[in-house]
Amino acid sequence: MTNPAAMAPEEIARAVSDLGEWFHNIDLHGVPTSPHHFLGDYPTCKWSRFASAIPADLRGWTVLDIGCNAGFYSLEMKKRGADRVVGIDSDGRYLAQARFAADLLGVDIELEQLSVYEVGRLRERFDLVLFMGVLYHLRHPLLALDLIHEHVAGGMTVVQSMLRGETETLPLAEDYPFRETEIFNKPGYPKMFFVESLYANDPTNWWIPNQACLEAMLRSAGFAIVSHPEPEVFVCEYQPGPIETQAAYAAKGGDDHG
Repeated sequence: MTNPAAMAPEEIARAVSDLGEWFHNIDLHGVPTSPHHFLGDYPTCKWSRFASAIPADLRGWTVLDIGCNAGFYSLEMKKRGADRVVGIDSDGRYLAQARFAADLLGVDIELEQLSVYEVGRLRERFDLVLFMGVLYHLRHPLLALDLIHEHVAGGMTVVQSMLRGETETLPLAEDYPFRETEIFNKPGYPKMFFVESLYANDPTNWWIPNQACLEAMLRSAGFAIVSHPEPEVFVCEYQPGPIETQAAYAAKGGDDHG
């Protein structure tokens, strides 16, 4: 294969096409990877709305990008000087795209084929964890947050999820009596919508929370929400210590987890 750093624009365009459909639109020396994305210039249009919530200088930081896709956010973290960026994704096709983009742009990113359920294999905590656009594609989203907290979060965690339903949050009491049922029907009560078949023609859209639900899930998993810079984005801080109500999971204590 031609050295990516020495490729002409037409060679880049051909290689981009050969790597299949891209979800991340990345500018590769003037060649866009997904110029007709249904969300526009994505994820740049999303990133521009919360970029200021992440430190501009990441020198000395380690970053984990969970569900890195073609590596847009990993590349942005390296632009900010992060010492080390690790991108993981369960889809080898996306990792091939990320590897090509990083090589072409001369950026050092470590890429591994792992799902969020396998983060224990990394055996380290990171200063910054990105969990962007993954949660609603999971059959077990709260388990994923528990695993991130238990194994890899060590400082700042940024979570983005598609949200549906109400945007307001309802102040809740610590407990309610068994016969109280009306509370569940009130706007702003935490709810998550299950998609049995398809949503947006995507069979991997499984669970879509409302805003109150995502906030509650983050708190339940041990994260303190420190800012909400964009409608779908929450910046959190890791809170150490076990989560007393955390559900057990089958691989706990096994070879995959430290």
